[in-house]
Amino acid sequence: MKIAVTGAFSYSGKYITKRLLEKGEDVITLTNHPNRPDPFNGKVKAFPLDFTNEAELIKNLTGVEVLVNTYWIRFDKGSNTQPKAIENTAVLVNAAAKAGVKRIVHISITNPSANSHLPYFWGKAANEKAVIDSGMSYAILRPTVLFGKEDILINNIAWLLRKLPVFGLPGDGSYKLSPVYVDDLAKLAVDAVYKKENYIWDAVGPDEFTFKEMTELIENTVEKKRMLIPLPPRLALLAAQFLSLFVNDVMLTPEEVDGLMADLLISKEPPRCKTSLKDWLMENKGTVGKTYASELARHF
Repeated sequence: MKIAVTGAFSYSGKYITKRLLEKGEDVITLTNHPNRPDPFNGKVKAFPLDFTNEAELIKNLTGVEVLVNTYWIRFDKGSNTQPKAIENTAVLVNAAAKAGVKRIVHISITNPSANSHLPYFWGKAANEKAVIDSGMSYAILRPTVLFGKEDILINNIAWLLRKLPVFGLPGDGSYKLSPVYVDDLAKLAVDAVYKKENYIWDAVGPDEFTFKEMTELIENTVEKKRMLIPLPPRLALLAAQFLSLFVNDVMLTPEEVDGLMADLLISKEPPRCKTSLKDWLMENKGTVGKTYASELARHF
C-alpha cells in the first residue's frame, strides 16, 4: 500500500514511518524540511509540502491510499501562524480528497474545542472538522504531551533542573497532564491505517501527574534536587521568556500555560498507550536534559 506521511523526517512522523516501513509499506513524505537528515536511507521519497500549490499536492498524492497527517505548528512566528496552519490543513485535506486518497489518519490534541479562547485548541478543532467533512474515511488521534528522545517539554524541564538551582512552577503546579510516549502514538496511528471505520480516540499514557509531581519525577531521575517555587503564571511565563533569550528559542508560550492550567492535557477515556514516563525516564536518565532542545532550530 502506498502511504503518505507529513513530516516523516521530523518527530512523531518519523516513528510512524518507521513502523510502516517495518510492515513493508511504500511510504512517501510531504515535508517543509527536505534537507533534514534522512533516517531511512532513501527508502522514503520526499515531496514538497507546498500549500500554495494545490495542483502539485494533488499530483504527489495521486496513487496514495492513506494520508497520515502530523502537520501543525506550536506557536506563531512571522507569517507562520496558527490561523494560517488551519488554512494549510484544509488545503492539504482537500488535495488528498481530490487525489483519490481513501483514508486519513490525523493527529490532533486532547480536548480541542471550537469555543476555546486558545488558538491552539480551536485550531485543532477546526482541523478535525476539515477531516470529518472531507468525505474520506478517517481516524483522529488526540495525544497530549509527547515524550521520547526528540521531545521538547520533558527534555527541557530536565535541562533546566540540571542547570539551575531553582525551578519556577506556573501557579501551584496542581493541574494535571497525561504524557504519552511517541512510539505508542505511532502504533495507534499505524493500526488506524488498516481500519475502515471512522473514529476519534484520545491517545494518552498510563500516568496522570500533576505538573509538580511530573517535575519532581524528572528531578529525582536526573538526581538534581532543586527548590520548586510556585509563581504567578504570568511571572513564570516572564521568567521563561527571559531564559529564552539565552537559548535563542521560545521556551514557553502563554497558550501552553493556559492550556496546562485548564487541565486540557488529560483525558476522560481509558489510556490506550502503555509506556510509563517513569520507566522511560529511568531508561534514558543518562541523556535526558543533557542538551537543550530548540523548537526554533528544529523548525525554523
